[in-house]
Amino acid sequence: MSASAATARPRAPGRAGTVHSRRLLVLAGLFAILAVAVMLSVMVGAKPVPPGDVWHALTAQTGTENDIVVRSLRIPRTAVGVMAGVALGVAGALMQGHTRNPLADPGLLGVTQGAAFAMVFGIMALGVTSLYGYIWFGMAGALVASAGVFALGMAGGRGGPTPVTLALAGTAVSAFLYALTSALVLMDQRAMDVFRFWQAGSIAGRDGEVVWQVLPFVAVGLLLALFNAPGLNALSLGEDVARALGQNITLTRSVGVAAITLLGGASVAACGSLSFLGLMVPHLTRPLSGPDHRWLLPYSGLAGAAALLLADVVGRVVARPGELEVGVVLALLGAPFFVALVRRRKPVRL
Repeated sequence: MSASAATARPRAPGRAGTVHSRRLLVLAGLFAILAVAVMLSVMVGAKPVPPGDVWHALTAQTGTENDIVVRSLRIPRTAVGVMAGVALGVAGALMQGHTRNPLADPGLLGVTQGAAFAMVFGIMALGVTSLYGYIWFGMAGALVASAGVFALGMAGGRGGPTPVTLALAGTAVSAFLYALTSALVLMDQRAMDVFRFWQAGSIAGRDGEVVWQVLPFVAVGLLLALFNAPGLNALSLGEDVARALGQNITLTRSVGVAAITLLGGASVAACGSLSFLGLMVPHLTRPLSGPDHRWLLPYSGLAGAAALLLADVVGRVVARPGELEVGVVLALLGAPFFVALVRRRKPVRL
């Protein structure tokens, strides 16, 4: 045995420990960025609230104007933003991993258009007028549309859905539902007004009840995503290799699609169309995590929440005393940044 080989072996555990420590450090950094974004989201707006008043509202509220602003408006809005950002970030990373498509996002499974069609149908056919009604109809529509896409993907592939059949089925179902939704909103002015606001994407006007209604879906979706990560790592090596490693391809794809549906459907139903976030965030975090989805998923969730809150803060500042919807800000800031990212570096292979 050569001297170089003899000295190389003892270093392997050290290198593994260094990589693990670096990943934990990145995770802590993302938590810190999210904490800053949360504070800015609570403090910044049409009425700025100093840090001392925020602390007073949280610990010893006395009914002052700042107490009401913080507890009734800013905290629920921030909570919805964190929840939606985490959900869309994780769902985007899962979608890109399962389809091996760097341009994929949760909307590719029909989540966005399924929710839109169900909401419009509920308004026209059943007279739904409350935000909570929109959420439940949107969630149901997202689940049904995703189930339809998965069924079509199963029919198109041997032994289960493939990245190609999922992408094709999702595109077809989304286009069909978009056409139906467009036809419906042209016949009803009220449905058009609600759909137009929902399509822009917003976390404004949401209260704590919205969080508790959507949180169970997000929690189950995150658990499924974490359970899906090892299987997705195996699938990234190719389906033949994954089968050789003992992976059940159909089960892995089914769990992944279920997680994407719950996460994407819950966030879209609560906040509207914010699909660009799920596309962008995995590209930002993949260079930090590498191809290991056990790290990529939590990185994407934290980065998604921070990005959504910061975009919402920007929307409040640039149009003061009014505000731009967060979906509009994400598109305005994210699109050129995404183009610059692609031009500056080669895309990381999935």
